[in-house]
Amino acid sequence: MAAANTKDMTTGSPARLLLAFSMPLMLGNLFQQLYTFVDALIVGQCVSANALAALGATEWLTFIMFGVISGVTQGCSVVIARFFGEKQEAQLKRAIYAGVWIAAAGAILFTAAGQIVIGPMLGALRTPVEVLDLTDTYLRILYAGVPVTFVYNIAAAILRAMGNSRKPLHGMIIASLANIAFDMFLVMGLDMGIAGAALGTVLAQILAAGYCLMAIRKIEACRIGKGNRVLDRRILQEEIRMGIPMGVQNIITAIGGLVVQATVNSFGILFLTGYAAANKVYVLLEIAATSYGHGILTYTAQNMGSKSGRRVRSGLIAALLIGTATALIMSGIMVFAGGDIVGLFIKEQEIGADEMIRVGYHYLCVLALGFPLLYCLYVLRACIQGMGDSVIPMLSSLIQVFMRVMGALLLTRVVGKEGIFWGEVLAWAGADLLLSLISAKKISSLGSA
Repeated sequence: MAAANTKDMTTGSPARLLLAFSMPLMLGNLFQQLYTFVDALIVGQCVSANALAALGATEWLTFIMFGVISGVTQGCSVVIARFFGEKQEAQLKRAIYAGVWIAAAGAILFTAAGQIVIGPMLGALRTPVEVLDLTDTYLRILYAGVPVTFVYNIAAAILRAMGNSRKPLHGMIIASLANIAFDMFLVMGLDMGIAGAALGTVLAQILAAGYCLMAIRKIEACRIGKGNRVLDRRILQEEIRMGIPMGVQNIITAIGGLVVQATVNSFGILFLTGYAAANKVYVLLEIAATSYGHGILTYTAQNMGSKSGRRVRSGLIAALLIGTATALIMSGIMVFAGGDIVGLFIKEQEIGADEMIRVGYHYLCVLALGFPLLYCLYVLRACIQGMGDSVIPMLSSLIQVFMRVMGALLLTRVVGKEGIFWGEVLAWAGADLLLSLISAKKISSLGSA
């Protein structure tokens, strides 16, 4: 079944396959995160520190919505990848069709829900009054673009399931460059402030979604004939069974993040701004981890379809080694260049600029100590998901929430504000412990075939 624009990962060197698949994803995710990075740079330098703090206050509310979208569509990707690995073209087409319907229903539901919860959630998070209106404006525009986000994510999920990580990369490059242009025009040219940054992001996502849809139309296996335009109940239920726990997993992660955000908000504007700037750096350096996760998920799902336990095992080992080496490099960047990078987001003449940079750099140094744990977490969790288990990864997210909440509520009373930072590292360690034990058990049960 493998043809142009697809990649069969059931044969060949696991390490080479994972790197070849993950590198375009990494670049694509880099360009995708460049959206928020550039938004923060332009808003921080051209609007105000309050506007940058407002962006920081949206972090987890943005994650909770778009994390669910990513999880739901990733669940569809697991099922599609398995049928691709089994070489079952008819079932593959039906899985794609079911995934499209799930995305359409989700787009309607999440768009409405997003607009309803914004106001109450900002109040519950104790969002500082200085940035409340700015945060509300940014989120309402961003949430209005949820249907576009669903289109991009399901299209990219279909492409990745079939071994194609390059087309989503190309879409992200186009969209990222467009986002920079939109930011310059809307924020700097038309002086639209934070609303311009949000609108530029939505417009850029439209370009990414359109590009991926055009790529899918060129793949023969994705052309759905009349015979496949029926909702196969079994396939639909399987995709929902995989997707919902993966989406809930991100909700659970976000709940812990919201508790942390509420605590950070209570520490004042200087701490919030430094924390927000550091998070922009953190998200960029996390990109490789998410890419390796997508890579091992597709690799594992395809090889489970071909019933090759030996290849699943060797692929996981390769991904863990690659991930750990990458994480150490990222830790070095945070320690040796973190302060300078954080300083890019903050005007020198801002009152309290030195304190903002100090907070941000300290946060990055603490994260650097545990970054290999984060990379292993992404790899282990995605491998287990690729084996068809979405419950254990969800439980690992519960552990993360518990540790983050303990960091925000208890550690801060013992060691001060930096308890927020250590809670993040402890969250990775706790999740890794569960995932490593379960993955070892599952791998051993696959046999040596």
